[in-house]
Amino acid sequence: MSAVYRFAPSPNGELHLGHAYSALFTQARAREAGGRLLLRLEDIDRVRCPGRLGMQAINDLRWIGFSWDGHVRWQSRHMEAHRKTLDRLEALGVLYACTCTRGDIARAAAGAGTCDPDGSPVYPGTCRRRALNCDELEAQGVPFARRLDLTRALTLTGALTFREHGSGPAGETGRVAADPGRWGDVVLARRDIATSYHVAVVTDDALQGITCITRGQDLFYATAVHRVLQALLGLPAPDYWHHGLIRDGDGAKLSKSIASRPIRALREAGVTPEEMRRMLGL
Repeated sequence: MSAVYRFAPSPNGELHLGHAYSALFTQARAREAGGRLLLRLEDIDRVRCPGRLGMQAINDLRWIGFSWDGHVRWQSRHMEAHRKTLDRLEALGVLYACTCTRGDIARAAAGAGTCDPDGSPVYPGTCRRRALNCDELEAQGVPFARRLDLTRALTLTGALTFREHGSGPAGETGRVAADPGRWGDVVLARRDIATSYHVAVVTDDALQGITCITRGQDLFYATAVHRVLQALLGLPAPDYWHHGLIRDGDGAKLSKSIASRPIRALREAGVTPEEMRRMLGL
């Protein structure tokens, strides 16, 4: 089977050097494997990901020399596929409604000292024990999210692993044991957009036939959640290749949230694609 890779940024801000590195890293791996390379814009949050930022991302990627096969997949145009995934999970009995706010979760988790890999409090399972009825909540106009009942899910999947060609933050490589317990009962359908990153990425990777996923080490631990969903849904398990992060002069990873200098600004300042590649050590 031919290898299929993808670069899938979320256009909720301007792309920066970290995106450039990841895109070119993925392109190099795809060419080495003689495989296909796809571009997907993960824009399910239309408020934070307006179309203009998606188009700018496409222009930035072309400028740095990133090229892909076929059409760009705008994730927001395939929400029906994500809904079908949630319906399948609902039928397996691994979803439950949750009306807790962030404040509710913070108060309930106070003192536990348990945080997920992103640093947020692990959800204590408040609504899992309440058995709320989704139809009744909708009829009453009560906003709610859908969470994964991880304990129930793992009784169906058993222990899981994934093949890592790069390395995780602690040097994990080779055949790695997935540890979804770090995350607890994650949200699989947000109350505002009726899906989530986890559901959308697993669904689209399967539909696009992705065989190897390359991305930064900051997403390494999310792989455990994706492996649970792949196993529950009977989807193929891609290989993974997590790479190191491009950091600023203070050692912080580049991100939109800390206003890292965007690719557009570098281009407007007269930096050439070749100079940018040298900046990235490529």
